[in-house]
Amino acid sequence: MIERIIDVVIFVLDKTGYAGTFIAMALESACIPIPSEAILPFGGYLSFTGRLNLTLVIIFGTLGGTAGSIGAYYIGKIGGRPLVEKYADKLRLSKSHIEKSDYYFNKYGEKIVFYSRLLPIIRTFISLPAGISKMDVKKFTIYTLLGSAIWSVLLGYAGYKMGENWTIIREWFHFADIALVILIIAFILYKLISKKVQTENS
Repeated sequence: MIERIIDVVIFVLDKTGYAGTFIAMALESACIPIPSEAILPFGGYLSFTGRLNLTLVIIFGTLGGTAGSIGAYYIGKIGGRPLVEKYADKLRLSKSHIEKSDYYFNKYGEKIVFYSRLLPIIRTFISLPAGISKMDVKKFTIYTLLGSAIWSVLLGYAGYKMGENWTIIREWFHFADIALVILIIAFILYKLISKKVQTENS
């Protein structure tokens, strides 16, 4: 399913250029399952071929990511948890990913909005708990814009440097996603075991 979505995204970007980059990144940041790990590197590749300008790819990618994140933020802020759950069910979004974003936002506070833009999976959903908690929208926008800019530069430039081998980036982030899930599971197990040991010793 994901591979088919990626193929469609690449086809659309190939035809629409900067506008397609903006829209695709906006949808990805609004929790629609379109991987930016394909969008931005492909934009970088098109820049490598001379069809697009890398700086503009990065700018449109950053603005699109910010716009989509603000949309997701307001879904959380206006509708709260009930609307988010309904939104997830209708679009068949992973509730486990949303719950992970909740966990990180509650644990690390508002600054995670910035740092999460550099983390696979969490970066897509962090806007929802930020909205639900009614985080200051100006601060949210600044953190999101800065984080999205770094993400767009990294992936866009990587796609440009790799040229026709840009798809390697997608494979690397696939393994990064798996590693992140393993780390989260290990952390949860560590917490459960630690709590059990403390209970037994008290």
